[in-house]
Amino acid sequence: MAKTKPGKKDLDSYTIKGTNKVVKVGDCVLMRPADSEKQPYVARVEKIEADHRNNVKVRVRWYYRPEESIGGRRQFHGAKELFLSDHYDVQSAHTIEGKCVVHSFKNYTKLENVGAEDYFCRFEYKAATGGFTPDRVAVYCKCEMPYNPDDLMVQCEGCKDWFHPSCMGMTIEQAKKLDHFLCSDCSSEDDAKRSLNSFPVSPLSEPKVESKRRKR
Repeated sequence: MAKTKPGKKDLDSYTIKGTNKVVKVGDCVLMRPADSEKQPYVARVEKIEADHRNNVKVRVRWYYRPEESIGGRRQFHGAKELFLSDHYDVQSAHTIEGKCVVHSFKNYTKLENVGAEDYFCRFEYKAATGGFTPDRVAVYCKCEMPYNPDDLMVQCEGCKDWFHPSCMGMTIEQAKKLDHFLCSDCSSEDDAKRSLNSFPVSPLSEPKVESKRRKR
């Protein structure tokens, strides 16, 4: 193993204490907070090393939850959304309590079942300034909000834009029973009925920014 500093050596992996789960560089992990009432912190492991006493430390890049960011949690943030920050730290490997998976936004929306260990990231976050990359995303519906994968949306068969049922004066139950949907701008008496299965209920891929999907 390559020497990094006197008395220190790089490790290829680390086995989480009390488990058989192996952590490698590039893996995402859950780290124990000092306050036991808080949720675990999420981080990406950048480096694993041991000192001459075999104390293992990990260099990590932190993910922030929306409520930990300067702007706070907003309506379009998903429950499992994280921001990849520019905040790095060195922590004792003993604070790692589990592994998790941080998906791309596109892959997360394709998951059939979201597990407790599944998260997603669509923004990088500058911890000092509160800035985001990208700083603009596609917006939907007449409320002009970015897509929240936790919210059910229906697609207009006319303009192909996506809408929240509540913004269209419908309940979620009514939206799920729809055979056919046209927004108020596209509605017409002469629409052929189609089953709900003929169009997806939520966007399943990265949206293309069109005239109906403005950026901000």
